[in-house]
Amino acid sequence: QLQLVESGGGLVQPGGSLRLACAASGFTLNYYPIGWFRQAPGKEREAVSCISSSNTLYTDSVKGRFTISRDSSKNTVYLQMNSLKPEDTAIYYCAADKNRFRICTLTSQNYNYWGQGTQVTVSS
Repeated sequence: QLQLVESGGGLVQPGGSLRLACAASGFTLNYYPIGWFRQAPGKEREAVSCISSSNTLYTDSVKGRFTISRDSSKNTVYLQMNSLKPEDTAIYYCAADKNRFRICTLTSQNYNYWGQGTQVTVSS
């Protein structure tokens, strides 16, 4: 059974850092595009970043602050978040595109499998 589980969320002060992890089971994550998305209360879900075997993308608001990476040995994708701002507060979700070897996109409709999310709160 294909499953994605996020972890690493929490409460952090502005300017702080967190590293989110997206652990996969039931499939080899390395072959598939993986995206990170977030949804703040009362707002639409938005794309944050994605990674595939051939590209990585970031939404403009996180460029230079967030870094996406993959550890094949752990079947896990990470999102390193630095210089966090209150507006980064949201539930963060990872998602997988079932089309192997496709480039990743920042379009949620391209993702078929979703984790349950992890809460990130940036507040003093």
